[in-house]
Amino acid sequence: GDIIQANVKSAKAGYDFAVKNCLTCRFTPADTSKAKMLLNTVEAIGFGAIASGCKFYSAYPMTPSTGIMNYLAEKEKDYGIIVEQAEDEIAAINMALGASFAGVRAMTGTADGGFALMVEGLSLAAMTETPIVICIGQRPAPATGLPTRTEQASLLFVVNAAHGEFPRVVFAPGSPEQAFYLTNKAFDLSEKYQIPVFVMFDQYIADAEWTLDGIDLRNIKYIDYRLRGEQLKNLEGYKRHKITETGVSPLGVPGDSVHLIVTDSDEHNEEGHLIEDAETRVRMVQKRLFKKLPLIKQEIAPPLFYGNAEPDIVIVGWGSTYGIMKEAVDILSMHNKIAMLHFSELYPLPDISKFDYISIMKNARFSFCVEQNATGQFARLMRAEMGYEFKININKYDGRPFTVEKLVGEIDGWLRRL
Repeated sequence: GDIIQANVKSAKAGYDFAVKNCLTCRFTPADTSKAKMLLNTVEAIGFGAIASGCKFYSAYPMTPSTGIMNYLAEKEKDYGIIVEQAEDEIAAINMALGASFAGVRAMTGTADGGFALMVEGLSLAAMTETPIVICIGQRPAPATGLPTRTEQASLLFVVNAAHGEFPRVVFAPGSPEQAFYLTNKAFDLSEKYQIPVFVMFDQYIADAEWTLDGIDLRNIKYIDYRLRGEQLKNLEGYKRHKITETGVSPLGVPGDSVHLIVTDSDEHNEEGHLIEDAETRVRMVQKRLFKKLPLIKQEIAPPLFYGNAEPDIVIVGWGSTYGIMKEAVDILSMHNKIAMLHFSELYPLPDISKFDYISIMKNARFSFCVEQNATGQFARLMRAEMGYEFKININKYDGRPFTVEKLVGEIDGWLRRL
């Protein structure tokens, strides 16, 4: 009682002081008439995994991804999930692949340093067409770097990691709400196309807590794409890697029928047995890569467009820069025709037939790419994939997140010089 009252008194004194002495600060009391949800991004990823039917999670603890494992472990008994703390990241990804092959939705998570150990397992997932969701928490590197600080310097690593050529999808939420829905989409696309799908975040967005009115569970998508029970038993024959028009083969559950369900890390035929002939190799690469990729691209949503409909200034970013860019647009829009493009579905880049974001950037006088890395990795990806080069890059790589004042000041400074 006394402690609670002292805390309430302290909070009220702090609020009263700020209102009186900090006239430029903005404090708006929350509506207390109904309950709110307080959620950070790693919790939202775990929540999204549960809502998507995840039944197995394996990981080795590594900041900033450990919170996902902690969250799922707390819910383990309630939702019938197995959470396994592996001995290392190599074991973690291979455990998740084993669980997925056995018939359940599985996920693993790590930091970008731990992902360095997972890349051979990533290639195994691609060759065996085993669905898996991989969460990557970014922090300043190389090596241990600044393990409790923030950065966005592993985008191109994740896009290009592992030996061989195969399709993958990369998401990077800008808020806990985006993280929830993108985790759900990651599970859906991973199982639908039998590919690895990544959910990337960084230390800043991992710990940032947002107040939400709630999450609309009606928007959750759950389709079991696996063949089970009578559906599998009634098949006259089964080929795990059958060549189809879409490149997507039947995904049967082992031990659920008389059919032999087998795959191989070597190149294989439709039945899953290893081969050496050139003709089969070519057909399998075409199946896994060229048939699936156009369909996957159609699934990728366009960037969020916010601000002036015909902007002179466009600021572009991905992942955790969402909130800070949105606030910067609100401030700068008082004297400028400005808008932002925020990408949370990064790879493959969205098709411009749905929304021509390239034309918006080209028609603007100034285009800024805002990133928390030294080399402008998203800007480089945009140039490589779409042929568009940003006029100005704003890069921050000191391990600290952008502040509104810093970002507004940099944009304002550029505009004054140009």
